[in-house]
Amino acid sequence: MKVTELSIPGLRLLESPVWEDERGFFREWFKLADLEDGAVQFVAQQANFSMSQRDVVRGLHYSLAPQGQAKVVTCVLGELDDVIVDVRIGSPTFGRFEVVRLSEDSVSSLLIPAGVAHGFCVLSERAGLSYLLSSPYNAPFELEIDPFDVEIAVPWTISGEPIVSAKDASAPSLAQRRASGELPRFH
Repeated sequence: MKVTELSIPGLRLLESPVWEDERGFFREWFKLADLEDGAVQFVAQQANFSMSQRDVVRGLHYSLAPQGQAKVVTCVLGELDDVIVDVRIGSPTFGRFEVVRLSEDSVSSLLIPAGVAHGFCVLSERAGLSYLLSSPYNAPFELEIDPFDVEIAVPWTISGEPIVSAKDASAPSLAQRRASGELPRFH
């Protein structure tokens, strides 16, 4: 697996080999040894899977869990734009985002560091995203930021009206989360 650091500190693009034949293909989308070779520590504590329809926007979600919560994500069906926003106080890229297109045909996954916000929008009729989490979901520590916050200005790639959960639609802005002391610190 090839590991490439992206513009946000700790955010890595993981590109894995694909073996194809007449039956289809096989892909190793996560291999701990390859991350450790790059001095990256990640131990999966929980695995999640989400299925969404076209124009769904999920996020921007992050965790304040004391042990942190990094994620490894990959698209297993369809196509989506994965959005990562650095919301860590003290980070040199605070408030900046990166958009990475993931698809079922892609060789790419993402390692998302603890303390950044994550979301995605679906470009195909349906898309499935698989997640590995470094710490289990813990409701009191799980927070969200308005995905349409004008300060962040994510250019969501949707073809119609966005489909958003009530929780995400009423989420505070990045500035509101900062003012209330509800953002993680950069380490």
